Amino acid sequence: MKTKGIIFIILCFAKLSFGQNAIRIIEANFIFTQAPFSACHASTLVELSKGKIMSAWFGGTNEGNKDVCIWASINSKGSWSKPYVIADGIQSSGARFPCWNPVLFKTKKGLLILHYKVGPNPRSWWGEMKTSKNNGFTWSAAERLPDGLLGPIKNKPFQLADGNILYPSSTESLDEKTWKIHLEKSNSKGKIFKKIEIDCGNFGVIQPSILSYKNGSLQLLCRSRENVVVSTWSYDQGNNWSKLSALNLPNPNSGTDAVSLKNGIQLLVYNPLTAGKNWWEGRSVLKLAMSKNGNDWKDIYTLEQHEQGEYSYPAIIQSADGVVHISYTAERKRIKYVKVKLSSY
Repeated sequence: MKTKGIIFIILCFAKLSFGQNAIRIIEANFIFTQAPFSACHASTLVELSKGKIMSAWFGGTNEGNKDVCIWASINSKGSWSKPYVIADGIQSSGARFPCWNPVLFKTKKGLLILHYKVGPNPRSWWGEMKTSKNNGFTWSAAERLPDGLLGPIKNKPFQLADGNILYPSSTESLDEKTWKIHLEKSNSKGKIFKKIEIDCGNFGVIQPSILSYKNGSLQLLCRSRENVVVSTWSYDQGNNWSKLSALNLPNPNSGTDAVSLKNGIQLLVYNPLTAGKNWWEGRSVLKLAMSKNGNDWKDIYTLEQHEQGEYSYPAIIQSADGVVHISYTAERKRIKYVKVKLSSY
């Protein structure tokens, strides 16, 4: 027990230097060790208030089963609450469908929004949402989004200065041949009213994340079928986007997430390998990368490194105190949480 304690202390307070940068791992644990579901995936994070972080994910007997619901837990002062259900796929008709890919977001006026997908598979699912005015203590009834709108597919929205919200979204065709990204826009209350198309060229891309820059430009980073992270830029608040281009970041067709820090640094969590014969191959290594301009990236920390296994679908946010919070799937059985302090730049 004494040895384990020493290892834990070293883990929590160790600093890793990389040039002028340093990372300190404040906390690294599983959100739960036991749960009333056998499989889980696709976590999301949001800061509720000072010292409180909420995570959500989908969980059930297996991905795509009708019993898969959206589960949540709240971290208060370093301790996670017991997982509990905040949404399911039961329809007014009584029919039940699996839930997918929750996304939590809190607006500047304090409205907490939960977006998630419901349906038999990612080719034919639809978007649903709930809202909370009391930090998730109670939720509104589920609301189905209008046909043709899905909400954020995997990663968090971005609220513009005028209060409108941009949602990074994407679609997969029924024949599974076409992957395309797009944006959706809502007012400050989360009522989506517009779809913004993006020309994807020859890329097959889904699950974008939004980065913002001090000069007002926006960037999307996308998962692709081309074994690389793909980028596109907007210089008019997300209304128009540049031609997609590949970054020098290998990725095995696996979900990523990114965040713009208050000091202008950009962070990305991604699997840096290439795809194997099976869909899960290439997801055994998970890294944190940083950039100042969105084009040149360097790895700064290794979150997971294994010969095999799946550590994937990350979420990353920065809380008001400047701390970075990361979550991701661990072997489809648990959700890993890492609290990070970047002490210098």
